[in-house]
Amino acid sequence: MVLMEVDSEKNLLHRKQSLYQSLDENFGIQKEVYRGQQYSQIYFARLHLMRTLLYSLIPNWKPHLPVCTVLGLEEGKECIIVGTLYKQMKLKPSILDEYSKERSASPLVQRHNFTHLDDNLVLEDESGRVKLSGCLLPSAYVTGNIIALHGKETSAGEFLVEDVLEAGLPQQIERPIELGEDKYVVFISGLSVGRSSSNPLQFQLLVDHITGHLGDEKEQNIAAQIVQVVIAGNSVEVPHGLLNGQNLGSKDQSRLFEPIKELDILLTQIAASIPLDIMPGSSDPANFSLPQQPLHRCLFPGSSAYNTFRSCTNPHCFELDNIRFLGTSGQNIDDLGKYSEANNNIDFMERTLRWRHLAPTAPNTLGCYPFTDRDPFYVETCPHVYFVGNQDKYESRLIKGSEGQMVMLICIPRFVETGVAVVTEKEDI
Repeated sequence: MVLMEVDSEKNLLHRKQSLYQSLDENFGIQKEVYRGQQYSQIYFARLHLMRTLLYSLIPNWKPHLPVCTVLGLEEGKECIIVGTLYKQMKLKPSILDEYSKERSASPLVQRHNFTHLDDNLVLEDESGRVKLSGCLLPSAYVTGNIIALHGKETSAGEFLVEDVLEAGLPQQIERPIELGEDKYVVFISGLSVGRSSSNPLQFQLLVDHITGHLGDEKEQNIAAQIVQVVIAGNSVEVPHGLLNGQNLGSKDQSRLFEPIKELDILLTQIAASIPLDIMPGSSDPANFSLPQQPLHRCLFPGSSAYNTFRSCTNPHCFELDNIRFLGTSGQNIDDLGKYSEANNNIDFMERTLRWRHLAPTAPNTLGCYPFTDRDPFYVETCPHVYFVGNQDKYESRLIKGSEGQMVMLICIPRFVETGVAVVTEKEDI
């Protein structure tokens, strides 16, 4: 990598560098072949993977209890069952309901959360399914969770839950003992270039700041310590009126591409100075279903000319100097917010790590590719930093695992609404 420099009035500042390694191979779908397969296979793959893991944890949790299948339950006999949760939701949207409402004269009210007090949970495995009761709160779980339950079958045919075992945080690679010199990583999301409320000057000021073209010598010294910029989705916003399924005239085609062209000009300024990762989001010109594949480099003729520019997947995983980063553009957390409840979005983030699954609601309510023999959203190795983009506000939390794992959780706010970017120092991780 070419040594990059930052101008200063008195001397020449050399930008610090880090050893970068991309770990996005698991999120690629280049070798996958779609043959009309259904989504049952990704559920089977998830159940097999997670059940093997939970079986290994049960001896340290409840060694005196037998493990049964749903079909093998006996009334009044305490045991442990492992399976996939299904959440029966009274308010869950249905395409048939949506169709009938469209034909009615009554106005539609858009809900932001579909939980209800009458929701209940069912656990199923290959042998059957059983309705759950007891201490398990339906509001804290979603369809797709794999858990182990301690309890017994009642005379009503339900399984009375007395205790719950979740997978917990996975193993974590050892953190470098000596982190050495100060280095910073900048996270941005929700630029939404092209939105009517977008302020180009605001982003230009951020670009000038992180590239070292603003501020005094002290601020330029800090800018020289930025080793990586990550843009976590929703970088552009195309006018909705243009995407109506009709052929576009030359004038509309120009309007369609204008936000991407403007974004490329800004990204080129960053890539000329700092290594840059850009992830696709829900509003970007990428595939809708997760894992989203990298934005095509032809969209960025200016910035893609630099070897510091990387178009990445969503989710995105990488290492900087043996510190592992894992993050998404926010769709997984937004979907959890629709079908379960928590005090804040950072609680949802913590749950996904403790469930060892980035997107448990996929493919039920969150679109994903129909994988046949694997589940790419399974978290095999615990990251040191877990970030999620396009959130309402900035939040952070340091969580600890039972085996000494430490993870920094970061909610990255939408830049177009808040004007906030998040700077993480390696010493704080």
